[in-house]
Amino acid sequence: MSSAGHRRVEAMGTTVTLDLFGEGLDGVVDTLAARAAATLRQIDRTFSTYREDSPLSRLRRGAATLAEMPPEVPRVLDACREAHRLSGGWFDPWHLPGGVDPTGYVKGWAAGRALEELRHPQVVGALVNAAGDLASFGDLDGEPFRIGIADPGNPGALIGVVALTGALATSGTAEQSGHLIDPFAHTATARAVSASVSGPDPGLCDALATALAVGGAEVLARLEALEGYDGLIIDAGGSWRATTGFPWVESPPARLSR
Repeated sequence: MSSAGHRRVEAMGTTVTLDLFGEGLDGVVDTLAARAAATLRQIDRTFSTYREDSPLSRLRRGAATLAEMPPEVPRVLDACREAHRLSGGWFDPWHLPGGVDPTGYVKGWAAGRALEELRHPQVVGALVNAAGDLASFGDLDGEPFRIGIADPGNPGALIGVVALTGALATSGTAEQSGHLIDPFAHTATARAVSASVSGPDPGLCDALATALAVGGAEVLARLEALEGYDGLIIDAGGSWRATTGFPWVESPPARLSR
């Protein structure tokens, strides 16, 4: 059985957990975790909307132009434009209070960037959890990582378990309300209490989960047609709908009707 290294990092206003699996990790875990932490903190310094001196904050208030931004800012905004297209406009960082805010993409993207810092010949599998945005590579003793999907109507309980072979992001109003904005109605709205998206790209999963929470069934239909990505929505009454390829290992109990 692979040995494991577990570390917690305070970054981006949250606790990010790092789990590494392999043989003989004692000598490398701290170094790799420090690299991942440094990457997360640099991303926060660049993209935080709470730091007045961050490049993104300066861009939002018109104190700097896009041409003056670090190169990762235009790259992230280009990725947000693609997420906007794929979601049919339901993910739209340009229609948020205070100016452009790519937070709905950045947290997942940051988890993916931190994950890359954990690659090492002795690491056969790794998992980064940035407040519910998950990014992974490899496996655990030859089996995919298994991740529980929280039941938003029953704190501490799970509605099911999925196989994680890349990324999984969850959005919704189960733990916070008022932060999801309908880009068409320009109001705080969510059509799902919980929305999860699985796929290979952590940033895109994060953006699409945001879109899915806001747009509901319309975005779920788009995910059905999007190769490599699958989604799940749970409403306030506990009913759920998922794309046909959503990676269940243990399906939800009968009380959640399809």
